[in-house]
Amino acid sequence: MDAFYASVEQLDNPELRGKPIAVGGGSDRGVVAAASYEARKFGVRSAMSGVLARKKCPHLIFVKPRFDRYKEISQKIRAIFYEYTNLVEPLSLDEAYLDVTENKKGNPSASLIAKEIRQRIANELNLNASAGISNSKFVAKIASDINKPNGQKTISPEEVLQFLEELPIKKFFGIGKVTAAKMYNLGIFTGKDLKAKSEAFLTENFKSSGAHYYNLVRGNYHSKVKPNRIRKSVAAEHTFITNLTSEIFMMEKLERISEELEKRLLKSKVSGKTVTLKIKYSDFTTQTRSKTLPYFIKEKAVMLEIVKELLYQEKVLNSVRLLGISVTNLNINSKKEIEKPIAVQLKFEF
Repeated sequence: MDAFYASVEQLDNPELRGKPIAVGGGSDRGVVAAASYEARKFGVRSAMSGVLARKKCPHLIFVKPRFDRYKEISQKIRAIFYEYTNLVEPLSLDEAYLDVTENKKGNPSASLIAKEIRQRIANELNLNASAGISNSKFVAKIASDINKPNGQKTISPEEVLQFLEELPIKKFFGIGKVTAAKMYNLGIFTGKDLKAKSEAFLTENFKSSGAHYYNLVRGNYHSKVKPNRIRKSVAAEHTFITNLTSEIFMMEKLERISEELEKRLLKSKVSGKTVTLKIKYSDFTTQTRSKTLPYFIKEKAVMLEIVKELLYQEKVLNSVRLLGISVTNLNINSKKEIEKPIAVQLKFEF
C-alpha cells in the first residue's frame, strides 16, 4: 500500500487531502509512523523524529494514529487477495507476498493479476497500491518500490540476473547501513561488485551471511510464500517521553511492560523459556540481555524477576529512551504448532 496510514487519514478526512501530513507525534519524543507523499517531498520519512520532521516541513500536519482503523481496512485488502490465491504471506498491515503461480482466476499472467488487484483496491477502498512481480520474493519486493506510488514493475526471469547486477548494494535483502558501509570499504557498491567476490571472501568478511549474499546476487533465493508461520517470539516495548536515568524508575516501567506482555502471551496461548531485556539508550545504541530457563513461563511475576536480574547484572551505559521485553524459545516451536502471522504494533507516546 502507498503511504498506507497517511492515505487512510486523508481518505477519512477530506480536509487533509493534498496536504503534507505525518501519522505520529510532533513532540520532542514523537515519532513519525507514516508520511503522506506531500510530506515526503520535504524529506519526511517514517521512523523520523517528530522534531526533525517539523524542521524539514514547518507546515506539516501531525495526525494521531488509529491502528484499529488501519487493521479494519487491511482485512478488507486481504479479503481481495484471497479471492485470487490462498498463498498470501502478510508482512504487516500494508504489505504482503502473493504466490499466483496457480490462482483461482486461472489467469496465466501475474502482471495482469497485480494490475487487477490494484484496480479493485482503488475502486472498492479508494486507496492506491503498488506491486512488484518476479520469480522470487526478494526481487518482487524490490520491484514494488520502483514505480511507486500507484504503479507496478515486472522483472521477468530473464531479466533477474542483470537487474541484480545493477542493483545498489544497500537495496539487497539483509544488508543494512552497517553492512553496506563495510561493503563500501571492500569496494562493493553494486550487485556486479558483489558477484565478483568469491564465496570464501564473503564468508571470511561476513561470516555465515557471506554464503547468503553469494547466492542472493546469483538469483539463488527461492524462499516460498508461507501463508502460515511458526511464531518465534512475543514482545512488548515502550518509548518514553523523558529519558530514564534510574534503575528504580526503569523497573516501574518494566512492570507495566511485563503486564502487557503477559496479556499477549495469554491471548496467543503460548509460553517461552527465554526472556530478553531490550535497552535503547538516548544515543540510539541498543543493548540486549537474555536468560534461558529450564521451563516455560508466561506469568508477569516470573518475567519481572528475571528482567530485574537482567537489568541489574550490569550498570546501564547511558540514559534510556526505550525498554522492551520479549519471550522466545516458545512451546509452539517444540510442538510445531502453526498459527497465522500476527502483526504487532509497537507502542509509542505520540
